[in-house]
Amino acid sequence: DVVVVARATITMLSRQVATAGARVGAARGFSVLTATEEFPGLPSTSPGEKKGSVTSVTTLPSGLTVVTENASLTSTVSLTFPNAGSSSEASSEAGAAIASRYLSFKSGSGLSSALIVRNIEDVGATPFSSAGRRGATVGFTSAKENAAFIAPLLATQCSFEKWDVKEAQQFAAAEAAEATSNAQVSVSDQIYAAAFGAQSAMGRSYYTAGASRAAIISFYERNYILNGAVLAATGIDDHEAFLRMVEEEFPSTAGAAEPSQAAYLGGEARVSAPSTGYAHVALAFEGPTSAPLMNVMKHCLNNGSAMPFAASGIIGVYGGSEPSGASSTVDALSTAVGSAPSADIVAEAKAAAKTEALTALDSGSKSLADAMTASVLDSCGFSAKALAESYDSITADEVAKAHAAMLKSKVSLAAVGDISDVPYQATIASRFG
Repeated sequence: DVVVVARATITMLSRQVATAGARVGAARGFSVLTATEEFPGLPSTSPGEKKGSVTSVTTLPSGLTVVTENASLTSTVSLTFPNAGSSSEASSEAGAAIASRYLSFKSGSGLSSALIVRNIEDVGATPFSSAGRRGATVGFTSAKENAAFIAPLLATQCSFEKWDVKEAQQFAAAEAAEATSNAQVSVSDQIYAAAFGAQSAMGRSYYTAGASRAAIISFYERNYILNGAVLAATGIDDHEAFLRMVEEEFPSTAGAAEPSQAAYLGGEARVSAPSTGYAHVALAFEGPTSAPLMNVMKHCLNNGSAMPFAASGIIGVYGGSEPSGASSTVDALSTAVGSAPSADIVAEAKAAAKTEALTALDSGSKSLADAMTASVLDSCGFSAKALAESYDSITADEVAKAHAAMLKSKVSLAAVGDISDVPYQATIASRFG
């Protein structure tokens, strides 16, 4: 029959095609492989459940604390020296902290500046450094696989080549000159001068130029040491392997940097500059030692009429206005800081402060490394769960007591600009009893 013949023909052709396909597959070597077998490392179209971040903290015999986490897609490695800020400067070392920042990634340990920078750039890493009144940090952000390779460059022992020190002095002078023209920086400097005394290390401006070579070397060698420092690294899969690298590559240093002691005084600092046509005013008090409690209190002061701020040791509010409205601005600031927060305000402040802290953990590897360092320096440990709990555990009663204690400290006043109508500190202090 025609139908039977047709079916037989189709069957025969199908077998021929299958046989030919198998020969082609065998010859070319790919048709018999799955996509995963043919392309190793191909991302799964059905990924498994995302694993949570695991954080590990270890303090080495050298005194260096190493904190790592393993979930970041890129790595930021930062080395923080908590006593390398301007508050640790001796009276003869004014300006050494800002200059020392610019000695990061400079010649040392037998390596030239060019070689150090080339090693960092060759792997596509981005270096950074920062400093302030309290501490200094040097680090980089790179691909995860390169982090352990270039991390030892952070521990380079500076050789203070003449050209490196001279360049650092020039960069420091340029940064200080730029900061001097910034009203916000000036207000910040003045509130520290008012709070701690203009002649104290904490009260002096970080933005000071003119440190000598000898002063820079003395400051650097005393404060840029591993004992007491914190090495934070994100995106590290094997904490133990990273520790072994640190123990082998980071040189131990003798002694320990003495933490600076700053006593809160409470006073007044005024800089008259009528030509600015504006009055900048800040009020500050001594703050609590707990960082989470300090952050909650800062948010309690955020009532819309003032801009709250908090730093280690002080908390307060800032405002500005036309010269004629300066007195009203001081009234608004006094009300904002003097009003005891209600339970509702405390609840809102806790939520805002907690959200702010947890958001920082998801704002990139550098932000996470900063948060890890801050937590280790504050509480000697770090975990997202513990961070959240530190805010949840704060009660309205604790905030009320901290607020009352804050007001018992002497108010500090900083005024910059056209300040002829800004009341004096003694007048403002009388409002707080």
